[in-house]
Amino acid sequence: AIKQVASARFGVDSDYLVNANELQIKMAQGAKPGEGGQLPGDKVYPWIANTRRSTPGVDLISPPPHHDIYSIEDLAQLIFDLKNANPKARISVKLAAKSGVGTISAGVAKGKADVISIVGYDGGTGASPKTSIKHTGLPLEIGLTEAHQTLILNGLRQRVALETDGKLLTGKDVVMSAILGAEEFGFATAPLVILGCVMMRVCHLDTCPVGVATQNPALRERFTGKPEDIENFMRFIAEDMREIMATLGVRTVDELVGQTQLLKIHERKQLHWKAKYLDLSRLLYKPDEAFQLKKEKQAHQLEETLDQVILYPYFKSSIEEKQPQQIKLHVTNIDRATGTTLGYHVTKTHGEQGLPEDTINIRLSGSSGQSVAAFIPKGMTIHLTGDANDYAGKGLSGGKLIIEATETMKPQADRAIIAGNVCFIGATSGEGYINGLAGERFAVRNSGANLVVEGVGDNGCEYMTAGHVVVIGSIGKNFAAGMSGGEAYLYTTNKDTTSAYINQELVDVEDNLTKAALQKVKQQLMNHLEYTQSVKTQYILDNWETEKSNFIAVIPRRYKLVTGKIDRLISTGATREEASLLAFNEIKAEKLKKAVKTK
Repeated sequence: AIKQVASARFGVDSDYLVNANELQIKMAQGAKPGEGGQLPGDKVYPWIANTRRSTPGVDLISPPPHHDIYSIEDLAQLIFDLKNANPKARISVKLAAKSGVGTISAGVAKGKADVISIVGYDGGTGASPKTSIKHTGLPLEIGLTEAHQTLILNGLRQRVALETDGKLLTGKDVVMSAILGAEEFGFATAPLVILGCVMMRVCHLDTCPVGVATQNPALRERFTGKPEDIENFMRFIAEDMREIMATLGVRTVDELVGQTQLLKIHERKQLHWKAKYLDLSRLLYKPDEAFQLKKEKQAHQLEETLDQVILYPYFKSSIEEKQPQQIKLHVTNIDRATGTTLGYHVTKTHGEQGLPEDTINIRLSGSSGQSVAAFIPKGMTIHLTGDANDYAGKGLSGGKLIIEATETMKPQADRAIIAGNVCFIGATSGEGYINGLAGERFAVRNSGANLVVEGVGDNGCEYMTAGHVVVIGSIGKNFAAGMSGGEAYLYTTNKDTTSAYINQELVDVEDNLTKAALQKVKQQLMNHLEYTQSVKTQYILDNWETEKSNFIAVIPRRYKLVTGKIDRLISTGATREEASLLAFNEIKAEKLKKAVKTK
């Protein structure tokens, strides 16, 4: 019902987004605000790797920031993209309680989120570092009151629903949260305990003794939780709330929201040597007696997009009958997320498999706005002649995006910027061909797309987990940082200089490519030439026997080890599924043996 879009974007594709009632952008986690996370390779079982579009046994890194959100405008764009990817879903933004969260909440409301969730430090995952659990985050009460009051003072409270969570355990917790401004409430820790969690805080070790936070089949057999137990707990919460509300003379939760006159500061505060210096009056401040709960619908303006006005009506028969069709359109930079809502209709009708390749062919010309081809599924091809703004190909889900230079730019395309920053972030499958230079953070979090580009800025292929990227031009600093999977092939006439720009913490740089790797690169370049008529690609292919030695490979060490084992097992007759599980168990056994030996 509610699906999160977190910084790592694991498995966030069109099918994932379409099948949800609410999409929540997780900006931070209450138990460790401002920090990322890491799923150790020992927990990345083959079925987890398949869901997350990665490699079994290889660590999965969730970076602290969303790499496509560096301002409130960027967040507004992601809200718009997700609303296009599923027009029927509410869009929620999760914020951690902190000083200044009210100002951020006002920005989120103006960015057209439907729900704002303010989360406190007290709940959270048992896999958080102990220092984070003890020393970071703030109580939900502080963040919630600041957000609620700031939204009222700026005339924005009626635009959004305000939600909170952070270890709500009793009816009293819920009633107090409502009085401080929340109208929706999240539960996590309590339901987990009800399902059997004993708070061992070994979630990251894959040794959970009650089978809650583990994928180990033997431990999972110990799991005793039943959905009826949670249902029963929630009935008790409701009963507890009713009793408290009755004593307050209140019939509905809506009547509680923001009514801080119902709270008083306990006399114990004056008796405590430290607490008596606290000024709690700001928590109980009431900016407006007559504020309204969510009454207004956010104006997402989807009815004005190219998809709603032109593309969906034109391609409706193609979606229903799988008949190939083509359209030509001119675009400008106000045309954002072009193709995304059309992709929603394709996925809603045909599921994850989409349509046959090139069923829907959209030929655009001009300067496209942000997020062209975001989340487009298989069967859709968008061919843009001109240039694109940021986030082109965001979350590509099997579709094809081609950005071709105009005839006058073609001769110097390898020196001209044709696409903005953060292209193909979170792509899960599909193809992309960029006939020119792309900006910074190209293919960050790519987990399955095959891409060709003629040069990239800083931080290319960061946190990539799968897919193949061919760069036939310059790269910026910090290339391949945090890259744990997939393969990148770089064309360079100065291998030492290029290698200096690569972050080699997790990857190896190889300058003697295998025959299979060269064939893979050549095929991608042939596709690139066919789709874009790239002058530089033409030169490389015309002189392939001499130019192929100028390619270097960037391959993560752990990924290479695991895929090598899987390929070896497949060659002995195992299926890919069997080989993945055998390789995973083999690596786990080797690690355990090494740990015992060290001890």
